[in-house]
Amino acid sequence: MPAGGERVQLALKTAPAKLDASWHDRWLSWRDRLLASGRFQRWAAGFPLTRKVAQKRAQSLFDLCAGFVYSQVLLACVELRLFDILAERPQTLAELSRRLSLTPKATGRLLNAAAALRLAERRDGGRFGLGVLGAALRGNPAISAMIEHHALLYQDLRDPVALLRGREPPTALAKYWPYARADRPDALNADEVAEYSALMTASQLLIAEDVLDAWPFARHRCLLDVGGGEGGFLIAAARRAPRLRLMLHDLPAVADRARARLAGADLADRTTVSGGDFFTQPLPRGADLVTLVRVLHDHDDADVVALLRNVRSVLPDDGALLIAEPMSGGAETNVIGDAYFGFYLLAMGSGKARTPAELAPLLRETGFDGGRTLPTRRPMLTAAVVALPR
Repeated sequence: MPAGGERVQLALKTAPAKLDASWHDRWLSWRDRLLASGRFQRWAAGFPLTRKVAQKRAQSLFDLCAGFVYSQVLLACVELRLFDILAERPQTLAELSRRLSLTPKATGRLLNAAAALRLAERRDGGRFGLGVLGAALRGNPAISAMIEHHALLYQDLRDPVALLRGREPPTALAKYWPYARADRPDALNADEVAEYSALMTASQLLIAEDVLDAWPFARHRCLLDVGGGEGGFLIAAARRAPRLRLMLHDLPAVADRARARLAGADLADRTTVSGGDFFTQPLPRGADLVTLVRVLHDHDDADVVALLRNVRSVLPDDGALLIAEPMSGGAETNVIGDAYFGFYLLAMGSGKARTPAELAPLLRETGFDGGRTLPTRRPMLTAAVVALPR
C-alpha cells in the first residue's frame, strides 16, 4: 500500500483529465454566472473594449428569437416574386405596390423588412433594388423551392417539445417524404413521389458542382448514382466527365421520372436507369464509382448499414464510394447539420446528420475503410467522404 504522499501523486498521475475537466467546468460556471448578470451586461455594453462584442452577442440572441419572423419575410418575398421584379430595375414604392398587388403601406413594410435583412436595398430617388442576399438567392432557384417547402417544417415545429417527446401525430414532412416510413417504398406510385422527387432534384442542383469539384470523376469508367432521384446530379456529372458511363438507381416510380428527364437531356443512350428498394434488392453491377448524394442522412443506422453492404456487394475492389450530404461535427457545419437538419429529420421521422467519425464504423462494418473527408467549397451545404473497399 503506498504512503499518503505517494497516493496523492498516484491520483494526480492517473486522473489528470478529471482535474482538467473540473477546473474547466468551474471556469465555465463562473463565466455563465457573469454573462447572466444584468449588471455585467450593462457594463459590457458601455465599456469601449467590450461594447462591440456585447452588442454582437445581443444581436445574435435577438436573431434567435426573431428567426421565424425573418424566415416569413423571406417567404413573402419569394411568393410575391419580389426578387425577380427588383432584378428588372430599381423601382419606387408606388410601382412596387402596383406590381405586388399590395397597399403602399404593406409594400413599405415588406420592403423595409427586406432591406433590413439585406434582401433588398434602398436606392437613390426613393427606389428599391436587389440586396446582396436577394441577388444571391435569385441565382439559386433551388433555394426558393426549399423556402416554400419550409411551410411544412414550420407546421411540424409548432410544438417542438411535443415533437421531441414523440407525442406528435404523423407529421407533414413524414407524409411529404413517404419513403421514410413506408413498409414498401418500392410500391409508391407516380403521384406519391412526384412532389418530393421534384424538390430533391432542385436541391441536388444546389450542391452538384461542389460535389463534382471534390473528386476526380473523369478517372472512373462508370458512375452509379444510388438514390439519384430524377437524374439532376447525373446530368451535371455527364457535363463534367463526357466519357463517363452513367447509371441511376432509385424507387421504380422515381426511376420512371429519371428516364424521361435524362432522355430530355440527350443522355438516354449513355445512361442505364433501374428501379427497386436499395435496402433489400440487389443494385446493378458495372460501376467503379458509386455516389450517395444526400441519401444516408435520411435514414437510421440499421438502414444505412443495409445500404452500404448492398453497395459493397456490387463495387469492385478498385472502385470508390463517394458520400455527399450535410454533416455534423465541424464549426462550419454545426448550425445546418445539428440545428437545422437535427430538427428537420426529427419531423421527417428518420435519419440524422452524422459526423465523418460516426460514418467510419458503419463503413468498416460493411467492407470499406473508414473513409476520408474531402474538402468542399461550401461545407455548410454539403460535406464529402470517399471510402474505398478493403
